Amino acid sequence: MTHALALGRRGQGRCWPNPAVGCVLLRDRRVVGRGWTPPGGRPHAAARGVAVDGATAYVTLEPCAHHGRTPPCADALVAAGVARVVVALRDPDPRTDGGGLARLRAAGIAVTEGVLEEAAARDHAGFLSRVQQGRPRLTLKLATSFDGRIATGSGESRWITGPEARRLVHAERARHDAVLVGGGTARADDPSLTVRDLGRIAQPVRIVASRRLDLPQGARLLRSASDAPVWMLHGPDAADDRIAVLEAAGLRCLAAPLGQDRHLDPEGMLQALGRAGLTSVFCEGGGALAASLLQAGLVDQLIGFTAGVALGAEGRPSLGPLGISALSEAPRFDLIESRAVDGDVLHRWERLG
Repeated sequence: MTHALALGRRGQGRCWPNPAVGCVLLRDRRVVGRGWTPPGGRPHAAARGVAVDGATAYVTLEPCAHHGRTPPCADALVAAGVARVVVALRDPDPRTDGGGLARLRAAGIAVTEGVLEEAAARDHAGFLSRVQQGRPRLTLKLATSFDGRIATGSGESRWITGPEARRLVHAERARHDAVLVGGGTARADDPSLTVRDLGRIAQPVRIVASRRLDLPQGARLLRSASDAPVWMLHGPDAADDRIAVLEAAGLRCLAAPLGQDRHLDPEGMLQALGRAGLTSVFCEGGGALAASLLQAGLVDQLIGFTAGVALGAEGRPSLGPLGISALSEAPRFDLIESRAVDGDVLHRWERLG
């Protein structure tokens, strides 16, 4: 199952809206087949095995029991003639949710559940979030000075952290379905948000949250829309003619509701992305968007890159106002990893509870 989980991770960021599943087939203690969910989500991992009688299949998620772009994986395993299926985690999708396992048992196949279940739940956290909460799992990245600043008072920010930290950021982009920034960051930094320096790799969806779709005409994201997908999250008051222009240029525009503060509602934005099929989103700011996501309790994981440089009170803070008057109101996270990255420090945190 450890091998199957490692295989499944190869599909992360490339197979949404489907989960990144790994499958290994063993017969007489030898691996006779293996697979993982490829880009585009089909065929499913379990459907890629070799038809062998008497084998044991190790699958990181319950084989699906419904017809979609491919036939049910449970049927593929039955047809392959396997004798036993070992499953790490049940699929909460109501179209399956135990139905795949029932189909296997009805065919006389021995089924074992819950092997490395916690590890599988971590690997499939984005898929589980979309199915159970209707939204993708959200990771917030902050690259800051020692005193929590993202730029000098004049706006200079390249580069606070070193090249190795930036390379890891690109790796994080690659394993997420999408990269998200706010409209202010898109206008100020003119980012491309692509994965670079990692060889030929599928690019994540690039998303800008901009209520009125006021991205400059010459922005890199607009110019490169044919190279990698660009989505725009906008408010209900965005101009129809602006939406038409962007969609004609190859962008996808998704409407989201406004909150009481008349800004885009964070929960509504993520729900819109969940309906569009995304399972994991990597947010790179800016400060106002990051603060709104933290306030709404929508940040599942924090990744910080901290540099050994101090910029002082005149530097630009990494977060906008959170409206906190007591420590008990502050969002808290569990530290799960901390290590040196060249001259910087990487720290990774998971939301409590």
